[in-house]
Amino acid sequence: MATYTNLHEDMVHDAVLDYYGKRLATCSSDRTIKIFAVDGNNHRLEETLRGHDGPVWQVAWAHPRFGTILASAGYDGKVLIWRDDNGRWSLISEYTSHQASVNSVQWAPHELGALLLCASSDGNVSIVEFKDDGSIDSSMVVAHPTGCNTATWDPSAGMVRGTGSQPIRRFSTGGCDNTIKIWSFNEEQDRYVEEAVLKGHTDWVRDIAWSASVFPKSYIASASQDKTVLIWTQEGDGEWVQRPLQQEKFSEALWRVSWSLSGNILAVSGGDNKVTLWKESIQGTWETCATIDS
Repeated sequence: MATYTNLHEDMVHDAVLDYYGKRLATCSSDRTIKIFAVDGNNHRLEETLRGHDGPVWQVAWAHPRFGTILASAGYDGKVLIWRDDNGRWSLISEYTSHQASVNSVQWAPHELGALLLCASSDGNVSIVEFKDDGSIDSSMVVAHPTGCNTATWDPSAGMVRGTGSQPIRRFSTGGCDNTIKIWSFNEEQDRYVEEAVLKGHTDWVRDIAWSASVFPKSYIASASQDKTVLIWTQEGDGEWVQRPLQQEKFSEALWRVSWSLSGNILAVSGGDNKVTLWKESIQGTWETCATIDS
């Protein structure tokens, strides 16, 4: 296991490998983004990107079909789009429609195009489309009026066909109102509409992750300031059912949840500086399969 030290001059908030696992992007409260070339346990700093006026909370790589593209979200309310052309990084677009911190960004499944989901403390979520001619088209939904902390696409959205053989656009959001909401694009109304509201947490929802599993059920994991992780499942078009990851609360508030590529292993991290890995048993309960002390 490789250890990266002295990456930034302040706290590191996110670290994401690209599609091929050859590049690592990190972002920090020092207002910078760093790009590293990764070769096994070795890494080399390729570039330091500067453009944000405050802490950078999250970065996201676009699918390689669109080129080497990176999106970044910051406390300054900006979403910046960066591109690498033969080793030369440049800022190619800036989205500034939010009135407060942009807390998360995530690219949609590539079948939907260059579509970016942005969640902000102003309570809104933006869906921003970057077109081939360089123009930008965007729409916005008032997701959580007291603040939206996270948003994530349904990983199967681009592959599911709805009315008129159009890919279904579907995502979920988590906010300071302690709820998770499911949104889907309504073709007749030409806008995103609220599909479901999931209530179970007693404090801010900090992060949500939608599993890409091939199981007949859909899985969403949610991490909260209330020191719990809830697993939400849906069969077909039925109701969402919640189950706690474990009966007792964690020792500290939880910040991030992430599924493995296969969709059957869940990683949980929080204020105790530990990462725990969980897997569902045959009986439907969740069991710890590893603990990593950071």
